Amino acid sequence: MKVLVVGSGGREHALVWAIRQSKRAPQVYCAPGNGGTAQEAVNIAIGADQITELAAFAQREGIDLTIVGPELPLTLGIVDHFEALGLRVIGPSAAAARLEGSKIFAKAFMQRHGIPTSACLQTDSLDEAVEAARSGRFGLPLVIKADGLAAGKGVVIARSSSEAEATIWQILEAGVLGEAGSKILLEQFLTGDEVSFLVFADGVHALPMAPSQDHKTVFDNDLGPNTGGMGAYSADWILPPEDYREVMERIVAPTLEGMATEGMPYRGILYFGLMLTPGGIYVLEYNARMGDPETQPVLLRLQTDLLDVCDALLEQRLNQVRLQWDSLPSVCVVLASGGYPGEFEKGWEISGLTGIESPRLKVFHAGTELRDGRLVTAGGRVLGVTAKAGTLQAAMDMAYEAAQKIQFRHMHFRRDIGRKGLLKERRAVSPVP
Repeated sequence: MKVLVVGSGGREHALVWAIRQSKRAPQVYCAPGNGGTAQEAVNIAIGADQITELAAFAQREGIDLTIVGPELPLTLGIVDHFEALGLRVIGPSAAAARLEGSKIFAKAFMQRHGIPTSACLQTDSLDEAVEAARSGRFGLPLVIKADGLAAGKGVVIARSSSEAEATIWQILEAGVLGEAGSKILLEQFLTGDEVSFLVFADGVHALPMAPSQDHKTVFDNDLGPNTGGMGAYSADWILPPEDYREVMERIVAPTLEGMATEGMPYRGILYFGLMLTPGGIYVLEYNARMGDPETQPVLLRLQTDLLDVCDALLEQRLNQVRLQWDSLPSVCVVLASGGYPGEFEKGWEISGLTGIESPRLKVFHAGTELRDGRLVTAGGRVLGVTAKAGTLQAAMDMAYEAAQKIQFRHMHFRRDIGRKGLLKERRAVSPVP
């Protein structure tokens, strides 16, 4: 069997690794891939947004299944193009991918279908946005979101009116996010525990994955600007049984039913960014694919053959599948280039990777490449050191011990990934009577 993974990040390396665990012993290709996928698959020098070239490669090489990792090719219609050629592909149509491609579309969809989400204003008017920020209509902090795709950098949490006004001006007037910022959302800030909840969806049925929690800001204690994600952890107890039922009944089911009703059934992987507030569970955002870095700790725990799940998804029989998960919690710590999420340099040699992996520890590559036989940095997020152990603290200790052995110039990482989950774990293991 031949499988093509589209993308070049840590998520795609994790997908390649998970596919290689399959009993079918597939031949795996990754386009364009990175320095890590090059060691476990055949890298193909075709960009993730080069849809025509990717389809031609899939036809020429007899690819049996394609899994699309990043959001851009999905919103550009890669699934529609592949399906029109009779190619088997995992991902939503371009129409369905608008759940991620447009924050305004997603918000309006949630409002139409009674899916709990925060109050908001959508606008392309600088004056209207500034007036809303000054009036305190949504309070402070104020969440400001660019409508389009911005590589994880289109959300700003403004702590003051002056910061809000400056951010609005930067997006709408200065155009720092380009076309992605031609319209914005101003949203009420919600407080509580944030949870990443991913499901496989076949248009009718949803098969949930193990829950996880991302860490978006660049510095410890949730300080600094947002990034694409500086780490994540996964454990069953992140979402208590009563919350799990609420998510499936009041959020997941209405989303799939709404998409089908509106003529764009959702088939692929759907990510729900949730906030567990004292007043209930709210949806912060949708992603039309697996999260990065959530994919890394989640797939490290998956024990079911991923290719079997993909077959069930394409055949609309996910209701017949039950996923098996390792009970051990897992943690992914992202090692980033100096300056990220701002300007950063590339090309620094990476050392310290030899001999540190084990059955419970995997280093997933994100921004790396092999250059003249040397592994060097090639992106903002470089590596995701991912470990699982009997307790969350033990998994954290294992991941951070390994991270300390890795070196590249100006490397930095958060040192509190998973810390927020330690209290939850203690409550889950030793509940108060």
